[in-house]
Amino acid sequence: MNRFVAFKPFVCGPPQRNAFLALGPWMAEGYPAEGRALKEARRELVEHLRRSGYIETDLVEAAMLAVPREVFVPPHNRPASYADHPLDIGHGQTISAPHMVAIMVEAMEPREGLRVLEVGGGSGYHASVIAEAIGPRGHVWSIERIEPLAAAARRNLELAGYADRVTVLVGDGSCGWPEHAPYDRISVACAAPAVPDPMRAELADGGTLLIPVGGPYVQELLRVTRRGDRFDVEDLGGCVFVPLRGRCGHS
Repeated sequence: MNRFVAFKPFVCGPPQRNAFLALGPWMAEGYPAEGRALKEARRELVEHLRRSGYIETDLVEAAMLAVPREVFVPPHNRPASYADHPLDIGHGQTISAPHMVAIMVEAMEPREGLRVLEVGGGSGYHASVIAEAIGPRGHVWSIERIEPLAAAARRNLELAGYADRVTVLVGDGSCGWPEHAPYDRISVACAAPAVPDPMRAELADGGTLLIPVGGPYVQELLRVTRRGDRFDVEDLGGCVFVPLRGRCGHS
């Protein structure tokens, strides 16, 4: 059964209380102190995602409660850290809406100790949620092609406490990253014109690849599962992502 067939891109929950704006005092580094308002905003968002069916498991719920999204959002957008929509992170890129992160992490069926490749690392938030879900015995290799974003992601991961579980790489990840293959999971946060064959080859047997496929405006989220030399493809529903750029991406 397709759990996500009714997914609508960028659906926002009911208006939250002013906890989204009451971010509390700012630390010297420029990040908000973790106070009751932020925790409450995060809790309300996660509860909304659970009620709406985007979060289905206790594991993903706990991961999204643990990761402070405000750390991964630029200062001008931090008041909207727990609004359920994408936010600009600079360089023409966005941090995905929380419901989209929940959908993708649930679809990857995380468990302790997985080896995960993420393509389109952005500010590091999605990788942190994955890292929390797969635990300290797992590891995420996160590829970002834009050097300033990769540098920011490393700082964010350090602040959030995930630098030991997530390695940020800089380069063209549109065809995957063979150096650390095979991977139990590959998660692509940009839209490809088709499923890249090199990514299929980098999957471990039984592993899954999550990738949006389609044009520049609307795509379908596909889950590709490797069964020996066979690759089974499931369509999980519509989504909207920035284009995948590089040798195996959009021109």
